[in-house]
Amino acid sequence: MQNQAQLAALQPVLALVAWTLVMWLWMLLTRIPAMVKAKVVLDPKVPPKELTSTLPPSVRWVADNYNHLMEAPTLFYAAAIVVALACPTNGTAVAAAWTYVALRVMHSLLQALVNHIPTRLALFVMSTVALGVVVWQAARAVFEF
Repeated sequence: MQNQAQLAALQPVLALVAWTLVMWLWMLLTRIPAMVKAKVVLDPKVPPKELTSTLPPSVRWVADNYNHLMEAPTLFYAAAIVVALACPTNGTAVAAAWTYVALRVMHSLLQALVNHIPTRLALFVMSTVALGVVVWQAARAVFEF
């Protein structure tokens, strides 16, 4: 049987993966109808930005956020898995992991709904600080300092 602490430490990882799939579905449900309505012709010779430049901003925001969830969170996944393996009972690391997930969800909703860039930046910075805590706690466990 798996160590309960390890499973608890992996919960924020799975939560962010699930949220990313929610954003993928949201993107799919908004982008395809918008592309059909705009009569976008899928031409591999045309740069992707040109293909989607005629779409409404709110549709592009959802797609942009999905792309953002493929960037910085990859560092989170690696660090959180190290936490689950090396120090799953580290409450600071697990709390920081959940904080990171919550801030990324707020970032997604803000970007997809209103896209207020200064607030998005603040959420991004706060989530990066939480990620730094996860990485620091993982490093302390792995390097034993």
